[in-house]
Amino acid sequence: MSIYDLSATTLDGAVQSFDAYRGKTLLIVNVASQCGFTPQYQGLEALWRTFKDRGLVVLGFPCNQFGRQEPGDAAAIKQFCLDQYEISFPLFAKIAVNGVDAHPLYQHLKAAAPGVLGSEAIKWNFTKFLIDANGHVTKRYGSVDTPEKIEQDIAALLPPLT
Repeated sequence: MSIYDLSATTLDGAVQSFDAYRGKTLLIVNVASQCGFTPQYQGLEALWRTFKDRGLVVLGFPCNQFGRQEPGDAAAIKQFCLDQYEISFPLFAKIAVNGVDAHPLYQHLKAAAPGVLGSEAIKWNFTKFLIDANGHVTKRYGSVDTPEKIEQDIAALLPPLT
């Protein structure tokens, strides 16, 4: 199975196939609006704006599994992201990233890039997965790895500006 075989529902309720992102470098992040790491939205948006013309797509997946830090519905999440961080990268409907109800995307990502000591479980919000333009998961980053810290890894996967 490939990431391109999967799909997810956007924050606006449309089904989005990941095949649409074929040939793009993806940064997939489980996000939350009431988390100590929530200010990373600013850095994620900066990465998106800096590198989208070179093929980066940042994809945000709200998740309420960690301390109930994403309690809002889709409208509240969208409003928060626009008002507080002017988010313009794609956001998806709230999902589970762990457990029996984990979204198939996160089942795939966790199997492809286990965490510390081989653990597949997502430990907290703002865990990040970097996927190259061929759909391969190249790296997993923990919540403490800021967007600024991983910028070099992202840039290395992107074609130069022409």
